[in-house]
Amino acid sequence: MKRRKFIQNTGLSLGMIALAYNKSFADILTQQKYQFKLLRNNVGIFTEQGGTIAWLSNSAGMVVVDSQFQNPAMNLIAELKKASEKPLQYLINTHHHGDHTGGNIAFKGFAEKIVGHVNCLENHQKTAAAQKSEDKQLFADTVFKDQWKAKVGAEQIQANYLGAAHTNGDIIVHFENANIAHMGDLVFNRRYPFIDKNAGANIQSWTEVLEKAIAKYDNDTLFIFGHSLDPEKVTGNKEDLKAMQNYLEKLLLFVKAEIKAGKTKEEILKAERIPGAEEYQGQGIERSLTAALQELTK
Repeated sequence: MKRRKFIQNTGLSLGMIALAYNKSFADILTQQKYQFKLLRNNVGIFTEQGGTIAWLSNSAGMVVVDSQFQNPAMNLIAELKKASEKPLQYLINTHHHGDHTGGNIAFKGFAEKIVGHVNCLENHQKTAAAQKSEDKQLFADTVFKDQWKAKVGAEQIQANYLGAAHTNGDIIVHFENANIAHMGDLVFNRRYPFIDKNAGANIQSWTEVLEKAIAKYDNDTLFIFGHSLDPEKVTGNKEDLKAMQNYLEKLLLFVKAEIKAGKTKEEILKAERIPGAEEYQGQGIERSLTAALQELTK
């Protein structure tokens, strides 16, 4: 089920979307039919508005990774309840942005535990406090620094923090038996990414995190991506991780060369493509360029 091109092409900043915590902003986005799809071994994806959700439903219980916004989260919960009467043992957040945690509140009284990285919780709380939206949030009650593990029926789940990247609190959630890894916003598949420097993002470290992920998982691993230029391609393989890594590397090289050539910030921000990574497109190249400038001139 294809998402409307409006979301792909809108001029609204992904940063604005990521930091939106209230229904009124979410309602600006075009309403559309959602997709609830099984991938393999009781693990599937849900897409509607915001970052891609992963779900597990087996004979022992359920797990959800990320929650989009409140209304989509309610649609997901309805589908999960149709599929099983087992408890939702864990809601896991890959990071704090509103299009991944804005739906957490819908899981109040349904999810037994909310899991996230310690930095994810800190960023989530700070952002909510700044927006005075604490009453609309459901924060992680189970946090970790490096690794978290759980077993739900036959499925082993492992969450790993590999370093600062898109924020300083991004994790990868691996369903080991299904061999499906949710990358959160560590991968924007062929789409210009949001690089949240205010939340500890680091482009150079991001390339290293992706290198670790490429080495950690095998060639049969199916990866779930937070966002994609083509809404149908929110899953993929190691080649997609390498493409994301290449984009970030070429971004730093390009901006570094422009600075060395004496270009002004205004001139650098006029770039329409990143040389060597032209397959990355969409709205928001200025965000990447600005973040790279910050990192290289701090």
